[in-house]
Amino acid sequence: QVQLVESGGGLVQAGGSLNLSCAASGRTFSTYAMGWFRQAPGKEREFVAAITWSGSVTHYADSVKGRFTITRDNAKNTVYLQMNNLKPEDKDVYYCAARYSRIISSHDYDYWGQGSQVTVST
Repeated sequence: QVQLVESGGGLVQAGGSLNLSCAASGRTFSTYAMGWFRQAPGKEREFVAAITWSGSVTHYADSVKGRFTITRDNAKNTVYLQMNNLKPEDKDVYYCAARYSRIISSHDYDYWGQGSQVTVST
């Protein structure tokens, strides 16, 4: 079992930056691939970014490529999502997720956090 807690969301102006954190507890964090997803009310959850257990391989949705960066610190059991040049369409609830695999994916995650709201004003 893995527990995930996101933090770092908030209100930012368009063009600004936020850094989301996801602290994990429970089973060995370094054995999990990690991902970030987002969801707007009434819409399906959308893949944002993923990172392998070692941090050596990352994958991004086209909509955030070049603006968002996913990293992890296995010593701190934490995964991060640095979001730069935020746009109004990035406004969503952001979720981190853990996948018990050495292979990253845009789906099939085993554990989810409770979400952190990101709002981007014009």
